Amino acid sequence: PPAVPPPPGPPARGSLSLHRAYLRSPLGLLRLGQLALGAAFWVTVAAHKYEGAAHFALFAAVLVWLLTLALFGLSLLGRWALVPWLGSRWLLTNLVHDLALGVGLYAAATGIMGYKARQKSYCNLPGYSQHCLYSAYLSASVCGGIAACLYLFSGLYCLSRRCRDQRDII
Repeated sequence: PPAVPPPPGPPARGSLSLHRAYLRSPLGLLRLGQLALGAAFWVTVAAHKYEGAAHFALFAAVLVWLLTLALFGLSLLGRWALVPWLGSRWLLTNLVHDLALGVGLYAAATGIMGYKARQKSYCNLPGYSQHCLYSAYLSASVCGGIAACLYLFSGLYCLSRRCRDQRDII
């Protein structure tokens, strides 16, 4: 198929300006929520002692968070055309990121943290004097579950735009 030109960005190539329409769009608002909940997830896990499968959960959360930050920054500045090969397929790039990486990795990380919280549920009893990781693991699990739902919503938003033959993220 012939190459489709990338969606238009800001008019001035030399100056950076915010793409305010993206920031007010459903995808922009969902990205802000994903970034906030993703940061809460990995900061909660990283701030406490963790072991075993929590290493993967932390890796998955930080990886998805960094990729989301890159997508958000490029979209906010309207500079997705600068990304080789992906810039001309920016809606599809966002769709794959949200459904495959966002939902998949956050669902796995949420399951891991929920399992670890269940393992530590005994220390939530009154009178238990040792350091307890139950609330940290449970908090991370809740943040990860909500973040996975936000990625699902943004993926469905991108999918609906794609099904209507729209090529732009806004």
